[in-house]
Amino acid sequence: MTISPQLEIPATYMRGGTSKGVFFALDDLPKAARAPGPARDRLLLRLMGSPDPYEKQIDGMGGATSSTSKAVILSKSASKDHDVDYLFGQVSIDRPFVDWSGNCGNLSAAVGPFAIRAGLIDPRRIPDDGVVEVRIWQSNIEKTIIAWVPITGGRVQETGDFELDGVTFPAAEIPVAFVDPADGEGAIFPTGNVVDALEVPGIGTLEATMINAGIPTVFVNAQDIGYTGTELQEAINGDAQALARFEAIRTHASVKMGLAENLEAAGGRQHTPKVAFVARPSDYTASSGRSVVAGDIDLVVRALSMGKLHHAMMGTAAVAIASAAAIKGTLVNLAAGSGEREAVTFGHPSGTLHVGAKASLVQGVWQIDRALMSRSARVLMEGRVFVPGDGLESA
Repeated sequence: MTISPQLEIPATYMRGGTSKGVFFALDDLPKAARAPGPARDRLLLRLMGSPDPYEKQIDGMGGATSSTSKAVILSKSASKDHDVDYLFGQVSIDRPFVDWSGNCGNLSAAVGPFAIRAGLIDPRRIPDDGVVEVRIWQSNIEKTIIAWVPITGGRVQETGDFELDGVTFPAAEIPVAFVDPADGEGAIFPTGNVVDALEVPGIGTLEATMINAGIPTVFVNAQDIGYTGTELQEAINGDAQALARFEAIRTHASVKMGLAENLEAAGGRQHTPKVAFVARPSDYTASSGRSVVAGDIDLVVRALSMGKLHHAMMGTAAVAIASAAAIKGTLVNLAAGSGEREAVTFGHPSGTLHVGAKASLVQGVWQIDRALMSRSARVLMEGRVFVPGDGLESA
């Protein structure tokens, strides 16, 4: 048996919004992993402890949830209009697969702070006290994100009094704008309709809004699939049949949205599209024990990520919610009471979230000018990660 030493790679472990991930500067990765391909994927899978049939990721940095099995790679931008290029990888827990097909809206809030700490932003732009605007090129979906990072004493301010449901402790607020957030070059509504009839064998024909904003997402009505929209994780994640139904909805929507050629291909693309269900406002108790009052929200939304109900709300899905709410006639807009609106407050399993979006109808085609939300971010650990070298020699 040949014994290979562990690779030592500079890295930063960060929380961004309701997610956590391992952040790398591109030039710090082993040479073969600086370019897309199998070597990079093998490295990130082993780093996270995947694939793990136990679904615990004990032998890696992953946290055994879709919110905590994430990697980010940053570099100075090749574009004069942006500061950094941001690449996001969603690392599967139980499969040997890294999904590069979408963005993570939560970790987007941590990109600016990391870029500043890593020296990717001109230090002359960093005030002693104030705010730095960081223009980010999101490489996965080829879109612009703008983050406004607070600075105190010449350093990124991480502590503060901004509270985000789904995160236990308050921190400094980081507003994040997603500019023209349609995924890639696709239309906001890939089918051309704000509501479609989605046929799913074994379930029936469902009304569905399939939207390409923030991240491709399919919305269905909670009542059409036997839910109220106020469910918490344990009501769904422990129900194998329910998860199989949601996966069937997701894969059939993926084909109809043109994201996959067939159901088999759709099944291998775990990260996108997301599937979510919506309902009119209702009182419920959040996972923290907090009472959410119907009068304080516009609608309730539950979303699944990587095959499980999310504990709060993915940032990119929140962009999709804000975008759909801004367009009259979508299921999200109808659940929120219909009419024209540029912001909504929705209930999710951990509490509530306020998001905004500006929609425009240009030559008969809907577009989202920008979506805005506030998040927070914090460095949890900085140093080097160790990855066993066996099987990674080519990395």
